[in-house]
Amino acid sequence: MDKVTSGALMARTLFLLSVLGLTAMAQPAPTPDATTLLTDSELHAKVDELFESYDSTISPGCAVAVINDGQVVYKRGYGMANLDHDIPIRPETVFHVASISKQFTAAAIVLLAQEGKLKLDDEVRKYVPELPDFGVPISIRHLIHHTSGLRDQWSLLGLAGWRYALDLITDQDVLDVMSAQKELNFKPGEKHTYSNTGYTLLAQIVKRVSGKSLRDFTVERIFRPLGMNDTHFRDDHAEIVKQMAYGYERGKGEGEFKLSITNFDTAGATSLLTTVEDLARWDQNFYEPKVGGTALIQQMLQRGKLDSGKVLDYASGLVHGTYRGATTIDHGGADAGYRADLLRFPDHRFSAACLCNLAQTNPGTLTRAIADIYLAGALKEPKRAPAANATSTVVLTPRQLAQFAGLYWNQEEESGWKVALEDTKLSLLLGPDQSYEMQPLAASRFRLAGPPIEIEFRRGSTDDPLTLVAKADGSSEERVLEAATEFEPTRAELSDYVGVYRSDELEPVYRIGVQDGALILKRLKHQPDKLAPMITDYFGSSIGSIHFMRGSSGQVAGFVLNAGRIRGLKFKRSTTR
Repeated sequence: MDKVTSGALMARTLFLLSVLGLTAMAQPAPTPDATTLLTDSELHAKVDELFESYDSTISPGCAVAVINDGQVVYKRGYGMANLDHDIPIRPETVFHVASISKQFTAAAIVLLAQEGKLKLDDEVRKYVPELPDFGVPISIRHLIHHTSGLRDQWSLLGLAGWRYALDLITDQDVLDVMSAQKELNFKPGEKHTYSNTGYTLLAQIVKRVSGKSLRDFTVERIFRPLGMNDTHFRDDHAEIVKQMAYGYERGKGEGEFKLSITNFDTAGATSLLTTVEDLARWDQNFYEPKVGGTALIQQMLQRGKLDSGKVLDYASGLVHGTYRGATTIDHGGADAGYRADLLRFPDHRFSAACLCNLAQTNPGTLTRAIADIYLAGALKEPKRAPAANATSTVVLTPRQLAQFAGLYWNQEEESGWKVALEDTKLSLLLGPDQSYEMQPLAASRFRLAGPPIEIEFRRGSTDDPLTLVAKADGSSEERVLEAATEFEPTRAELSDYVGVYRSDELEPVYRIGVQDGALILKRLKHQPDKLAPMITDYFGSSIGSIHFMRGSSGQVAGFVLNAGRIRGLKFKRSTTR
C-alpha cells in the first residue's frame, strides 16, 4: 500500500519502478529437485543464512514459514518483536500484514456472492449510496480488480491534511473524502490502477449485506473454520493484541531504530493481523478448500479483464506471475514499519510466508530466495542482470556525457525526469533529496546505481528530439520521455503563481508563495514543499506534478494536481485568503 507519508523517498523509488513496467487447485506433488540431496537440517541452515542479518537481539526482524506439499517444513523467527521489552519474534508472533489483507476481503465478497446475497456485477452504489454518481457505473468486480478509476484513499487523505501514523484514520474518514470526489482517474474498466479505496468499499459492502463487520464475518466464515485462531481484522487501533510485533524503521545512527506503527480504524484494504502459521493454513485452502469449496478458489484466481479485452495479472487480492520459469501466485504488503509477502508456486505445491517488522526489509525478495533453496532443481537458471553497483568498463568523456544532460518530459503523464552532469558523472534526479548515478554500459546506454533499471538515449534522425527510454529488469514495458526545454522562471514570473488555492474535492486550502527564489506550497499539517520548475506552467513536487492553468486573460486561474494514484485533481485560485 502506498501512502502520502514522510517516507516520500521510498514512495518515489517505488513509483520509479512501477511506471516502468492463477489456477491452483489440486496439483501433483512437488517435482523432485536438487534439494532432495540436502537434509532438512541443511535446508534449514540455508534459510537461516538468508536471515542472518536479522537474527539479533537488538534488531527487528522477520517470521518465516516454508510450506511444502501442505506441510510446514520449517518455521522460525529472527530478531525482536519488541525492542523495549526484549521480546523475540517467534512463528506465533502476530504481524500487521497490510495489503495481504485484500485477498481475505475478496474472499468474503465471493462467499456472499455464492449465497446469492450480491452479484459481482452489481453497481457499488446499490450498497454504498453515499459514493458519488460519476455518470458511469462502477461494479463490485471493478473494485476487486482495481479497474474502478476511483482515486486512492491514502493519497487523498494525505492531500487533505492527514499525516499517516500521526492522525487516526477511520472508515468514515475514507467515506467522507470519497463522497466529496467529483471525478474519476479514468472510466471504469478502461485501465488498471491499484486503488486501496476499492477494498475499503468492499469491506463496507460485506458489512451492509451480511449485517456483520468484516472482522466478525471473516472470523466466523473463514478464520475459525480453518483454525486460523490468531488472525483477525483489526478495526480498533486501541485494541491490545497479545504476541503482536511492533513496527520499526531505521534511525539516523548505526543500529538505531524508531517505532513506525499504524494508526487507523479502517479495514479491508489493510489491517489484517495474522501469523505465518495461520497463513500456512490459508495457503492449504487453495489445494484442499474447506472454506468456499473449489468454486471460491476458482473465482478468486480468475484474472481481471479490461474493456479492451486485455487480461490482467491481478485477481482477487492475488497477483499471477512467474519466477524463474515457474507460475506464482503472490501478494505483498507494506504499512508503516510492517512488510509482508505470501508467495505460492501452485505447480510445485510450495509456498513461503515472510512477515517482517522493519520498514527497510523486502520480504518479496526473501520468499523468492527461499524458493531458490527448496526448488533449486525445478527452477530455470535466473537471467543475470548487470550488478547495480558494478564498476563499469565503459568510460565516457564529460563532453560525451553532457549531450544527455537536461530535462526529459512525458506529456501524457505530465511528469519529467532531470539528468544532470555532476563532475564527470551523470545522475538521474528524482527530487531534491534523491538522485541515482547513471553508470555507462555503452555510448548511449546506462544503468542506475540503485533501482534495477537501464536507461538508453535514442534519436530517430538528426531533426528528432532526443528521447530517454527507461526499462526495469524483467519488464517488457518502457517509459519514454522526450527532451524538453527546462522552464527557468524569473522572480516576476514566479509571482504569477502566488495565491491561495481551493479544491471542491478537498477541504484544506493550499497556499503558494515565493521563498528564496523558489515557489513554496504550504498545506495543512505538512511541511512546506518546494516546487521545482519543469516546463512552462508545470512544476514538480514531493506530492506530484502541478500544472498551473490560465484563464482567457492569461492570468493563472488554478492548477491541476497529478499525484501517483490521483489524476486530475483541480484547484481554483481564490480571491479570498
